[in-house]
Amino acid sequence: MPEHGDFRHPLWLDASEARIVLVDDLRSFVDGRSAGVARSSAAGVELLDRYRGQRLNELWLDHDLGGDDTIWPVVEVLERAAFEDRRFDIGVVYVHSANPAGATKIVQVLGHWGYQVHVASGSTDVGYLDGTASAS
Repeated sequence: MPEHGDFRHPLWLDASEARIVLVDDLRSFVDGRSAGVARSSAAGVELLDRYRGQRLNELWLDHDLGGDDTIWPVVEVLERAAFEDRRFDIGVVYVHSANPAGATKIVQVLGHWGYQVHVASGSTDVGYLDGTASAS
């Protein structure tokens, strides 16, 4: 079974069946897996809207998205949907941020609303666009 850092993938599907979204300003999946990628919070919100009503197997979130941009607009969309009893159908949310305080807060908020969420900081699944793996 494939691994994500220290986490075992809860359900492994053929790549053609998996729906994966990554919200990160600089990193991508080092194995080249197919995923919807958003490089800002606004693009992340837009991408989530496109998947509304569909199953997402994985959602990968980075906290700091460059400049003053953070993941919080995306988290707020997920939180609002759950509050309105229209929670997004997401298998697992991985928070791969190098910002420990931000990652902890994301896990607390999304966990409170029933999302299965794990801290995956330092995951070797994501790396910088220049090809270096995430070390933090």
